[in-house]
Parts: sequence; structure tokens; C-alpha cells
Amino acid sequence: MPDYHDDLRLAHVLADAADAATMARFKALDLKVETKPDMTPVSEADKSAEELVRGQLQRARPRDAILGEEYGIEGTGPRRWVIDPIDGTKNYVRGVPVWATLISLMEAAEGGYRPVVGVVSAPALGRRWWAAQGHGAYTGRSLTSATRLHVSKVSKLADASFAYSSLSGWEERGQLNGFLDLTREVWRTRAYGDFWPYMMVAEGSVDICAEPELSLWDMAATAIVVTEAGGTFTGLDGRPGPHSGNAAASNGLLHDELLSYLTQRY
Repeated sequence: MPDYHDDLRLAHVLADAADAATMARFKALDLKVETKPDMTPVSEADKSAEELVRGQLQRARPRDAILGEEYGIEGTGPRRWVIDPIDGTKNYVRGVPVWATLISLMEAAEGGYRPVVGVVSAPALGRRWWAAQGHGAYTGRSLTSATRLHVSKVSKLADASFAYSSLSGWEERGQLNGFLDLTREVWRTRAYGDFWPYMMVAEGSVDICAEPELSLWDMAATAIVVTEAGGTFTGLDGRPGPHSGNAAASNGLLHDELLSYLTQRY
């Protein structure tokens, strides 16, 4: 089995640099925010954090490709770093502390690229999660001060906690009825949003979560953390990994039921 420890250590170094940059501008009164063509916000901190990570990667891994939310794809080859400089920009620009930098290394494999390293760093929450293929998932302050993650063992929807982002996306897909049916079946629902529900699935504090519309950089890092914690991460079509443009994550025991509700249409 490949040893990704050097890549994981590098991902932590990159996350440290991004954390310093994003926290320096968090809640800044003069923070500059623009609207992208897809009508989503982007702040100067998004751009500067991605530029910082790209610069360090170009020096440390010059042969690897880089895909980032703000500046697209650069380079080719079997290894590709995927970056979301601030997942949760809307929270960031409003002073809500639920946002994170997502950094993942993906490698070419049969059927496409697959994540082999992932780091999710949420400095305003004082939390970080990470995983490497075949080596488990962890949370803590550093590689040497960490707790291994395990998904829950909840096996009934009636006992499950379900996390999601919003209702509008499900309505746009024509799947709001199935979504609402699921919310009536589970024990608890909360709209935590963005990266956080996936990390809570990995920790075992949430049992199922899903989002109807996502990009690869939203999912690559969270996918490997969930799966290395023993969970299941697929698209709503059931395809494993972060390639379907949407996501469903669970402790594995509830995954088929989760998908059956979320693929119902009007």
C-alpha cells in the first residue's frame, strides 16, 4: 500500500499557511467581496489563500497538477491537488465561523481520479480533520496530537441524525418531497451546511448527510475523511467518490435508505 505520509504532512503545512491568511482577514471591516459569474461570492481571502497554497505546491510538488476553485486547473499528470480555499465563503463574509480550507491529493485510477489524502481545516472553530488512504481518519491539533475517527453504528433511520445545507437545491432538482419524507423519518435534523456535516458523519455525531449540488473541490477532501472513518461517500446516483456533482454521506449502515429517499421525485 502506498505511503502518503509525506503528502499528508505537506497538506498540513499548506493548511497552516491558509489558516494564517484567512484568519488574518476574518471579520475585517475592509474585506473586499466580489460576485462571480455563477452569482456566488468570492472574497480577497479566498483568492489570496489559494494563491498561497498554489505557490507552495509549485515549489514542493512541481510535477503535480493543481485544481482550485478560484483559478482552475494547472498542469497535467497522474497526481492532482484539489483546493477549496474557503468552503463556506458566505459564512466567512458574514462573520460566521463555520468555514474551512479543503485540501486534497487525488491520484489517477481506474474510473478516474480518486482522493488519497485530505485535510479539512476550520481555524475559526479551532478544528482540523484529515485522512490518508489506508491509514484512517483523524482529528486534532497536529499529526502527533490526534484522535482517530469512527462513524456511528446507528442502524435505524428513526434513530438517525440527518444534516443538510438548504431546501432550495432539493426543490430545484424536483426531489423536495423525498427530502421532506426523509426528515419526517429520522430522529433529528439540522442544517449545519458546507463541510461540517461530513466531518460530523466521520466523527459519529451525525449519521447521514447530503447536498444536491457540489463541485469536486467541495468534496474531494471530505470524501476521503468519511470513507477512512468507515463511512460511505457517494453521489446521489450511488457512484462512489466525489464525482457526481452532489453528495450523500453516511455511516454505511443507512446509505441505501438515504439514497432511496433522496432520489424520489415529484
